[in-house]
Amino acid sequence: MSPRIQLWLIFLAPIALLGGLYVFGLTIPVPYFGRSYVIRIELPEAGSQIGLPAIEGPQDASRPLVVIDAGHGGHDPGASGGGYEEKRLVLGLARALRDRLLQQGGVRVALTRSDDRFLVLQERAEIARRLGADLFLSIHADSAGGESDGVQGATIYTLSDKASDETAARLAARENQADRINGVALKEQSNAVSAILVDLSQRRANEEASDFASLIIREGEGKLPFHPEPRRSAAFVVLKAPDVPSVLFEAGYITNPQEAARLASQEGRAGFAEVMARAIRIYFARQAGT
Repeated sequence: MSPRIQLWLIFLAPIALLGGLYVFGLTIPVPYFGRSYVIRIELPEAGSQIGLPAIEGPQDASRPLVVIDAGHGGHDPGASGGGYEEKRLVLGLARALRDRLLQQGGVRVALTRSDDRFLVLQERAEIARRLGADLFLSIHADSAGGESDGVQGATIYTLSDKASDETAARLAARENQADRINGVALKEQSNAVSAILVDLSQRRANEEASDFASLIIREGEGKLPFHPEPRRSAAFVVLKAPDVPSVLFEAGYITNPQEAARLASQEGRAGFAEVMARAIRIYFARQAGT
């Protein structure tokens, strides 16, 4: 059989098959590529104000305010493993910490999100700034990729223009992608404050964030499992509020089945909340000079 005849058979065979099915009243099920395949995401209108969450706790505005940010949410599930989604796991941790702080009293608390909604990274930091927060804590759960079983422990990140190591750089790059939809970056840049003032303010906020990170490790020793290198830094967008001390806490590895189950359990949430609440209170006490 000549090559030309073979080519014609290749092109004509599907047509003949479909024609035969049509004659006998048969069809081949194919997916419907219509509106049901379109995912619609509601975004705020340009120039619109961010809806601010409620501040819970004492009515006295002089009391310190911590804004707790549960990472990811909505169409962005974050990392996943063992049947757990990061967005749901960290929301449980954020709620547990809020409840513990409110139970102890004396500290005002706000959550950037209290349900399954999407916020761009700049919105999270902007919420803390507009509320006049004294501390911003963003909670996440890490992913170890293929090395899921042997990697565990919490890691604490503070802001740095240069990542402390390659792992920190990769994590920051992945988390910063949360502001992309179909490859389009959702960015809002403000030029209201000069670069020099922002730099000076951010340096002070970074120093205070570093103090808070040290307190987390001190208070969590023997109570929370930490990564062998628990202190790291990277250029996380969510930490770039220039005047609010900000820390990103990777509570553990969701890709580690045992660790994910611990973080999702009531006991795991309670242990996290107890350590973090104590670190927050000591931090605020130091800032107040008491």
